[in-house]
Amino acid sequence: MNIFANKTLTGILIGVVVAFFVTFGGAQGLLWLLLFSVVGGIVGAQLDGRLDLAQLMSSASGKGRG
Repeated sequence: MNIFANKTLTGILIGVVVAFFVTFGGAQGLLWLLLFSVVGGIVGAQLDGRLDLAQLMSSASGKGRG
């Protein structure tokens, strides 16, 4: 069973995690949660093949321009 295939359950789990960070970490805990969520999303997109970090970095540095 893929737990992330059920969007409702995934939303509930994300809500619980956010509530935990806000309750015990305050505003700083929420900022850490957001930071790690972005990093996790980028890593997940790279692993899924939706994002090519090498191409993104080369175009951001100007090396990808012809």
